[in-house]
Amino acid sequence: MSTLAQQIGFAEELGRVVRAAVDSGAVDDPVVRERLVRQWAELRVMRWNALRTLGRAGDAGAPSVAKLLWGGVAISRLGELAMAVRGVRGGVGPREWEASSPYELDAFQHLFLFSRADTVYGGSDQIQRTIIAERVLGLPREPKGVV
Repeated sequence: MSTLAQQIGFAEELGRVVRAAVDSGAVDDPVVRERLVRQWAELRVMRWNALRTLGRAGDAGAPSVAKLLWGGVAISRLGELAMAVRGVRGGVGPREWEASSPYELDAFQHLFLFSRADTVYGGSDQIQRTIIAERVLGLPREPKGVV
């Protein structure tokens, strides 16, 4: 159920990124357009996975798969896309040039920077893949002490 709220939030953020791409003309770049479409498709996959797992209580791998989808796919790439749409202005804050004013992040900078932490919440992608391998696929555990 928590992924529903996340999906709504991601869809709203993607909508803001698309509007910014249209407003700035970045949408005319075929690479940016492809990334926008890919991001939309990844959010759809996340939604379909959530719907697929709703009736499968006790599915040991469902939370790990969901975490992999929203951590790496939705959040990380959405933050990167937001900065790509902003272009060189992405690294410059609204009041960076005023020495007496504190530096404040705009919405896209905030999305980009905090997307890094979001990929670790609930376990890194590597941890989620280990859980899926052991609990879902039944692969043997890694021997302790192996680095």
